[in-house]
Amino acid sequence: MGSEDADTRQEDHEGPVREVYVERFAIAPTAVANAEFRRFVKDTNYQTDAERVGWSFVFAPFVAKRLRKNRLQSESVKVAPWWLAVRGANWRRPEGPGSNLNARSDHPVVHVSWHDAKAYCSWAGARLPTEMEWEFAARGGLERQRYPWGNELTPNHQHRCNIWQGRFPDLNTREDGFAGSAPVDAYEPNGYGLFNVAGNVWEWCENWFGTQGDSAQFTTGRVLRGGSYLCHASYCNRYRVAARYANAPTAATGNCGFRIVRDDG
Repeated sequence: MGSEDADTRQEDHEGPVREVYVERFAIAPTAVANAEFRRFVKDTNYQTDAERVGWSFVFAPFVAKRLRKNRLQSESVKVAPWWLAVRGANWRRPEGPGSNLNARSDHPVVHVSWHDAKAYCSWAGARLPTEMEWEFAARGGLERQRYPWGNELTPNHQHRCNIWQGRFPDLNTREDGFAGSAPVDAYEPNGYGLFNVAGNVWEWCENWFGTQGDSAQFTTGRVLRGGSYLCHASYCNRYRVAARYANAPTAATGNCGFRIVRDDG
């Protein structure tokens, strides 16, 4: 587990490379899709954090011009101005009022916080993966490789994941087939049969984010893994299998979802 690649970010604390032990577990082959989350909401009348507070973060080019005046200036992200806090954006309306889930039932649910993911897990009789479980599963049986399929990003010039193509954040050439999210089973699975553990949407893990090792220090954020359709080598090289990130457990964005695990045995 972990990486000491030259292009890692010091603040991400990916290293050191180390052996870890995980108990047997079963992990879903895909992230939770909109159709699955809809069944959960219908059964429980659950309201997500984004629905309760009335807004969520949307990638700016996806926001209709008529809605941009409706964004929350006080919630802008100065270090990432491509994010807009849009009133009315949530899992049902990923780009804000006027958007919907038509033709996206098989896309990963987004605008879900860590708390929302935990609520779904309770309903489904499951749990979120630990960070160690997530990386073990995402590697698909390969050791010390950069990606779930090997060391080359596009082996034989074939795209294997949904990340930003072109010049971020103003030009996406969509060479991988998508501008936003892709279906949860897009591209080929890894050696363990898992889809989209690189790119597409970030996935919540159980753990608090912190440094690695025996003297770990923890932050107020929960771990996110996998990267998303907005990741690009120029600023967010976090679609590598060892890469890690974090956000507040109440945070919700248009590129963050989750997958579930169950104890096996």
